[in-house]
Amino acid sequence: MRLLVLPLAAMIATPAFAEVELSFYGGWQTAPHSGVTIDNGPAGVDPDFTAGWEGRSFEAPIHAGARATWWMGNNYGFGVDINHTKVYADDETLEESGLEHFEFSDGLNILTVNGYRRWPEAFGRVTPYVGAGVGVAVPHVEVIDDETGSRTWEYQLSGPAVALIAGASLPITDRWSVFGEYKGTYSQNEVDLDDGGTLETDVVTNAINVGVSFSF
Repeated sequence: MRLLVLPLAAMIATPAFAEVELSFYGGWQTAPHSGVTIDNGPAGVDPDFTAGWEGRSFEAPIHAGARATWWMGNNYGFGVDINHTKVYADDETLEESGLEHFEFSDGLNILTVNGYRRWPEAFGRVTPYVGAGVGVAVPHVEVIDDETGSRTWEYQLSGPAVALIAGASLPITDRWSVFGEYKGTYSQNEVDLDDGGTLETDVVTNAINVGVSFSF
């Protein structure tokens, strides 16, 4: 029992001595093609096809994210990150699949718990950092088949997700800084359809983000 209590106590106590950093970001995001499998889906819809995805990062709702990070004295950190990344099936995919509408455009919504390492002022005033995290995807599922009237339009907890981050920050005041980074996510998505079927697809996103952070 003592072996369990001591690490838990350390995790609870540590943030009191940490530097807290709140970050907000947006940017340009794309996604490569991914395979899609529909089980017991609407009649006339292809049960197996490849989705070509469009990111449309700057169309509402825009690609964006926010995170809170607790930095330790040893320049390791941990935190939580919510990323409103999104994908839209292109016209070729809709024609191939038989679907009228297929998007996760109100977000794949990747929520992760992350670990980080930074190297303060390794290049003059520039601080590079890397991070990785695990969590879940909570997409807004938008799948419509006009022929059968099947219409799925809701948020669902769809499966596990991971994130990888590499970037650099530059201070502009004692508390404020700006940063640029690459962020990739991978999510396994199994969602329920309105007609009782299921849809599965694994989505990878790649994003170049810029943002601002406030530390206290």
